[in-house]
Amino acid sequence: MSPIAVDGPELFLGTESVYVILARPEIDPTQPGVLLAAEEAGVSPEEFAGPGDTWAVMFDGEDEGGGFELPGARDIEADDFAERFQRALAAGDPFTVEAGNFLCLDGRPSGGDWAVTARVTPPEDGAATQILELGALPAAELLADLEQFRRELAS
Repeated sequence: MSPIAVDGPELFLGTESVYVILARPEIDPTQPGVLLAAEEAGVSPEEFAGPGDTWAVMFDGEDEGGGFELPGARDIEADDFAERFQRALAAGDPFTVEAGNFLCLDGRPSGGDWAVTARVTPPEDGAATQILELGALPAAELLADLEQFRRELAS
């Protein structure tokens, strides 16, 4: 099967093995892989690709990973979160930044890096909060990633 490219705004925080991703995936329904997969699934390519307007959180940690959709979340809320995150990093002090009740980041400076802990809480009733130590993340890269994320949101 042909690979399916996924576009859309995405903020990746962490390492290859421990991470949190906040994304609004967009899939072009005219891709060959989408056309084939849709045919195999017995749905239209547009239905297979989805609307491209639903935010999602994906995470992976030492013991557990997963993901969930955030129906009703809006781009302006993602941009607000990113802006508050940028301001917290620029201030240079330990911080806590929340994105609704599903993602909370605690950061503390560590040389030229930030030691960041994420608390991810799926919206399902009774879902356990996952605590992920994202490691030492380079400050300059974090700021550049946040700026890129905000540019993607604005386009």
